[in-house]
Amino acid sequence: MRAATNTIWGTGKRKTSIARVRLLPGDGAMTVNERPLDAYFGRETSRMIVKQPFDVTGTHGKYDVRVSVRGGGLAAQAVAIRHGITRALLAAEPDLRPALKRAGFITRDSREVERKKYGRHKARKRPQYSKR
Repeated sequence: MRAATNTIWGTGKRKTSIARVRLLPGDGAMTVNERPLDAYFGRETSRMIVKQPFDVTGTHGKYDVRVSVRGGGLAAQAVAIRHGITRALLAAEPDLRPALKRAGFITRDSREVERKKYGRHKARKRPQYSKR
């Protein structure tokens, strides 16, 4: 399958989720891993997070969105898709940058899970202290 010449790509990341987003001129259809958005994300909050860049910029119904996302959980995938859509919108229309920047969608959330250390239950949780 060959991509059209008017396709705009954007890559979004969050934790271990990576979303490859394609924006195509269209009527606003959203597909995630070849499934409709409503079928992929059961939670309304996740669907809302994915649509936020279009709400902020007022570009609903202007682009079709095709997403390939892998890794992480559903919440992290939703934020990764939002980041990818934001980057693709910036590539398509650079004048949308102030609105997206104000909303905080351009910055990648760089927080990752801290590794577990030996002698600890988790990354920082210590075994119970025993005085005697």
